[in-house]
Amino acid sequence: MKPFTVLSLFDGIACGRVALERAGIPVCRYIASEIEPNAIRVALDNYPDIEQIGDVEKVNTNILPPIDLLIGGSPCQGFSVMGDQKNFEDPRSRLFWEYVRILRATKPKYFLLENVKMKKEFSDVISEALGVEPRIINSRLVSGQNRVRAYWTNLKVAEVPDKNISFQDILESGYTNSDKSLCLLESENRLCVSSTDLYRRNSTKSQGNIVFFSKDLDPGKGVRMLTQTELERLQTLPVGYTKSVKRNVAAGLCGNGWTVDIIAHILSGIHQAEEGDKTE
Repeated sequence: MKPFTVLSLFDGIACGRVALERAGIPVCRYIASEIEPNAIRVALDNYPDIEQIGDVEKVNTNILPPIDLLIGGSPCQGFSVMGDQKNFEDPRSRLFWEYVRILRATKPKYFLLENVKMKKEFSDVISEALGVEPRIINSRLVSGQNRVRAYWTNLKVAEVPDKNISFQDILESGYTNSDKSLCLLESENRLCVSSTDLYRRNSTKSQGNIVFFSKDLDPGKGVRMLTQTELERLQTLPVGYTKSVKRNVAAGLCGNGWTVDIIAHILSGIHQAEEGDKTE
């Protein structure tokens, strides 16, 4: 397989690059559109050859090289049930149309768009624009967390085998009473530091992941937030991937990122697609 030129929009911490590597897809150029300084810092710390091109709204498609693969996870706040569901009127979720603009201009051989599972009326707009229906996949199949996401792609996606990884499996220490963690969100970086307040927020609002110090799961004996390593494990990132930033920053970046093994599974379909081209 010839090395791919990849354009990643809303690239974040370059989870897409990790997934490509894990899927065995050779890359000659990885061009990333991202504006968050800490995300760029983590991405370049792991892959110094990434070509950062800045704001997606300012991407000039006329000067881009031919793109083999376009990937991206456009901001989801306008679609999420956790938000006010302004859909495409939300200035962040409206950035989806930048993905469409660049997709139509670059005409890549393959594309992948990720977003939250959303109301059908919102999803149908995206499907019509991209010409494909979404696959709904829960990261629980490859990870210790519940994370349901929608994936639009022109690749054939095989069923994801269940690796049977529990929340307890990814912990460095301590105990949990949950089979899977709550979905990692950007707000993981804003949790209170008091163990009492942390437990109250988790038990009353189902927000934030907690770990018990005692095996009998007694909150009176203390609870804690996830460590940086545990955050990375939940997103199936390499341990130490976010080492260039502090824990709370890493929490937000991981919450905004992709579950790498799900993306790698989807992108592994490129092998079959390329073999099919050779056969034809």
